[in-house]
Amino acid sequence: MTDPEEGEEEPRNEGDRESQAASDGATKSQPMRAFVLHPDIRTERSRRLPDLRLAEAVSLAAALPDMEIVGQEVVRLPRAQPGLLFGTGKVEELKARFKGLDVGLVLVDGPVSPVQQRNLEKEWGVKLLDRTGLILEIFADRARTREGVLQVELAALSYQRTRLVRAWTHLERQRGGLGFVGGPGETQIEADRRAIDEQVIRIRRQLDKVVKTRELHRASRRKVPFPIVALVGYTNAGKSTLFNRMTGADVLAKDMLFATLDPTMRGVTLPSGRKVILSDTVGFISDLPTQLVAAFRATLEEVLEADLILHVRDIAHPETAEQAADVAEILQSLGVKGATPQVEVWNKLDLVEGAAHEQLLAQAAKSETIFALSALTGEGLPDLLEAVSATFDEEKTERQLTLGFADGRRRAWLHAEGVVTGEAETEEGHRIDVRWTARQEKRFRDL
Repeated sequence: MTDPEEGEEEPRNEGDRESQAASDGATKSQPMRAFVLHPDIRTERSRRLPDLRLAEAVSLAAALPDMEIVGQEVVRLPRAQPGLLFGTGKVEELKARFKGLDVGLVLVDGPVSPVQQRNLEKEWGVKLLDRTGLILEIFADRARTREGVLQVELAALSYQRTRLVRAWTHLERQRGGLGFVGGPGETQIEADRRAIDEQVIRIRRQLDKVVKTRELHRASRRKVPFPIVALVGYTNAGKSTLFNRMTGADVLAKDMLFATLDPTMRGVTLPSGRKVILSDTVGFISDLPTQLVAAFRATLEEVLEADLILHVRDIAHPETAEQAADVAEILQSLGVKGATPQVEVWNKLDLVEGAAHEQLLAQAAKSETIFALSALTGEGLPDLLEAVSATFDEEKTERQLTLGFADGRRRAWLHAEGVVTGEAETEEGHRIDVRWTARQEKRFRDL
């Protein structure tokens, strides 16, 4: 028998041991048995395949601690029902399945109105979270910095303001989940909207102080001639693994959605000897809750401050193109300007084999802004580092160009290269201010 830990008293007899064991067992939480549903509604168009959307939702659910996924299903619907989302027959069928599987939580991969949530919980006798609530719960569990915690609380208040059937005891908790799926939240104690609004005001005041502190840090960094390189990309694209490979840091890097939530910055010395600051940011995801886009804007300001953006893509994912489109939309919504140079990093090359592997390498080799690599093995990383070095080492000049209205192809090329700093329409065409390298100028002249 091992010695009891210091400060703990060993049970004196067998009866005491049994009593203590029972007490310990009572305090340990059992995994929540969850079932994941993806409503495939005909009236709502999506560029994603329903089965892959369901798989992503299951991965989201698995990102929560103490969660056991016992079932999953794509539910095809001609249209959403106002009161129950699903038809009554499907509701009864799912109710029997949930009872047989002893399900305690149902995760619906899509928006669920407060009325639908309340009715479905009553019909099924389980807790229910929609996609927004699930992502908020993950963010609450992962956020570690003061700003991250405050941003999550603010987003949760905005989401829950119309859902007063839920509990509000989580507002007094210092860290951890929001109480949507367990813990004190199960008491269903309600707070009125005035209490919520007061919390919002308090959190925003605290957040203003934190944001001002971060702005002071950014102002200090601007005095140091170190460019900022920001890693962005879809969640689980491998940004943190690449960050660790480039910096030698030990940021949490797991095959898990939203493994990174708080921005992390480290200095990197490039092959040329130049030093840059590398920033690892929160991963993006399709249908990101609007509350989180607004709430995490301050966190993502590192991207707005960046001198170079590395868009990391999981090139082995079957919907890598759709994920890239989602990232581009969110960057645009954040106000990232086209003048900020961007490089695409096709990551997870180690998961692509044979002819497809060689094809990706050949395709990337044809572009000066695409690099195929494996952050896990290091394959292709030297080429990326050399390119980042060249981006900052090449001298750039400013020019003013005038392009006719019919010269749309060359104008589009300038915007795609991220060299446009200003543009105005004239009677002759477009007057465009550019800042580019000699190499880019030569390529433009050759178009």
